[in-house]
This record gives sequence, C-alpha cells and structure tokens, in this order.
Amino acid sequence: MNEALRIVVVAPDLVVSDPTDDHALEQAERSRSLRIGLLENGFNLVATLPADVFLAERIAQLQPDLIIVDAESDARDALEHVVMATRDERRPIVMFTNDDDTRHVKDAVAAGVTAYIVAGLAAERIRPILDVAMARFQHEQALRAELAEAKSELRDRKVIDRAKGILMQRQGLTEPEAYARLRKAAMDKGLKLGEVAQRIVDVSDLLG
Repeated sequence: MNEALRIVVVAPDLVVSDPTDDHALEQAERSRSLRIGLLENGFNLVATLPADVFLAERIAQLQPDLIIVDAESDARDALEHVVMATRDERRPIVMFTNDDDTRHVKDAVAAGVTAYIVAGLAAERIRPILDVAMARFQHEQALRAELAEAKSELRDRKVIDRAKGILMQRQGLTEPEAYARLRKAAMDKGLKLGEVAQRIVDVSDLLG
C-alpha cells in the first residue's frame, strides 16, 4: 500500500545563496536527506512545493495522499499554509524538524498535524513513521465520520419528532399513525425519513 502513496513535500528551496549560512546549509541538507529517504523507501514523491499562497491550488491539482512539512518547528507560516491548503479536504500531515523544543508540539497537532517528528530523518525510520501517521489519520477520520453520523441521526430524530407533532396536531393522528404516515411518504418518494420530515417542517414554518 505504501508504494502507491502520493506524497508532497513542503520545504524551502534547496539552493543556498550564502555559502556561509550554516543554518541554511543544514536545512538544505536535511531536506535533501528526507527526499532521498522517501525515494529509497519506494514512496511516490510527486512534488516538492514551497509554502506560499499558491500551495492550496497546487495541492488541489496534485491530490496527494500525504503531505510532509520539512521545516523548523517555529516556521508557523509554512504550517499555516499547509493547514489552509487542506482545510476543505483533509489529508495526513507529517512534520519533520530538528528543533527539540516540544512547546510547539501542541500547537502543531491542534493545527492539524498528524505526526510531529523530531530528528527523524534516518532512512530506516521514514517508512514506520509514515505508516503510523496514515493509520492514525484513518482512525481519526473514522471517528469523525462516526461523530458526524451520530449528530445527523440526532438532528433527524428531532425533525421527525417535530413532523409527527405537526401531523398529530393538524390531522388528528396518533403518534404511531403520524410515524406510519411519514414512513409511507418516505417509501413512496424514495427519500429518507428525515428528509420527508424536514419537508413537512419547512412547509409548516412557511405557512405558519
């Protein structure tokens, strides 16, 4: 499964204009090591992108399965661009950094980072890190889907109860009769019970 993963790396340019800038050289070497590690592990590295205002558009075009942010942990701009780029269509985000200041971890996770890895660029660590990140993301997505379904069911129950009340009041039906009327209408129209109930509520609200 991992070989099929389409990965985008968000990282600064590897070109260092000032050869005396040790920090920039170190960052470029880290980024280069990460990309080599991904290729050595058989991952599909589809693009390396800068963290700029065009990131959302590029990610939408590339449709990656996973995004890796290669930056220092205080590079808030890079993280914010990635989070904004995945706001409408969530994807697992893995952040690699050499900064061992763990004060940033909570903010990164709250922003949507699936895994926050400090000094984890050894080639043999990349595959298990990404495996765990994907598994965690899928688990979280499943939990979100379950929560959304539970909320939807609760909304439907409230609407159905209200629609039953309307039918009972206006047509003199008992509660079982009102429910049976709703079910029959849903079956006849090929709609969900909640959808039929919502139509009745909407018409009732419109007519007053």
